[in-house]
Formats: sequence, C-alpha cells, structure tokens
Amino acid sequence: MKYSWNVVRESLRLLPPAFGGFREALTDFTYAGFTVPKGWKIHWTPYSTHKNPKYFPDPEKFDPSRFEGNGPRPYTFVPFGGGPSMCPGKEYARVQILVFIYNVVTRFKLEIVNPNEKITLNSTPMPANGLPIHLHPRQM
Repeated sequence: MKYSWNVVRESLRLLPPAFGGFREALTDFTYAGFTVPKGWKIHWTPYSTHKNPKYFPDPEKFDPSRFEGNGPRPYTFVPFGGGPSMCPGKEYARVQILVFIYNVVTRFKLEIVNPNEKITLNSTPMPANGLPIHLHPRQM
C-alpha cells in the first residue's frame, strides 16, 4: 500500500483537491519586492509549490518515486493545506482512497472505452467524454 499511497500523493500533487484558500496577513511583510500590509487577505495555492521545479524537478512528469524516502521538503506538498489550518479529514481521506483503490484493483479489470480520448481544460483538465470505462469482475 505504500507505493499506492505514493501514486495517490503524486496525483494530488499534479491536481490538488482544492485550488487554495485565503489567509489574513498578521503583520506587514515584503515578498518578492511587494509590501503586504497587515490585515490584507492573501490567496495561497498548492500549485505555487507543487508545480515549482525548485521543489519538484520536472514538475509536469508523473513520478510517484518523488515520495520515497524522506519525500518532499515540509510545506512544499500541501494538497490538504498545512499547519493549524490543515484539513482535519486528511487521514480519513487517505484511508478511504486506499480502500477504494484496493477494492477496485483486486476485484475488477479496468478497460478504457476510448483510449484516445482528448483532454479538455475548463477549470481543471478533464477527459472530453468523462473517461468511460468498463469494469470486468476478476475471477477470484
């Protein structure tokens, strides 16, 4: 299940479940030459680190091995947020995802109906026809 979780984390890195959130600046600070006054609302997005080659070399490549060993640096992989504002359901989501993957992979053979389906881009990349699949029960 460890490799399965690495695959899930790499999927979440490439397409996080949330687009980010807002935080309030607690003090005045300067970032990249811009002064942000205390009280301003700041929008953060996981894409700022998830797609940054400084933290994830070749960031568009699907590579679950990024999460082997010590994995990425703290606060560079944040699909569920981080710190005190981290999603409280993170571990529940992890268990649900792994149980779902286990049951689908062990009980079914997946067959993509249209292997050449195009990907469209709305707010997120999506298969043009919803990626229909056939599930064939496995012989146990």
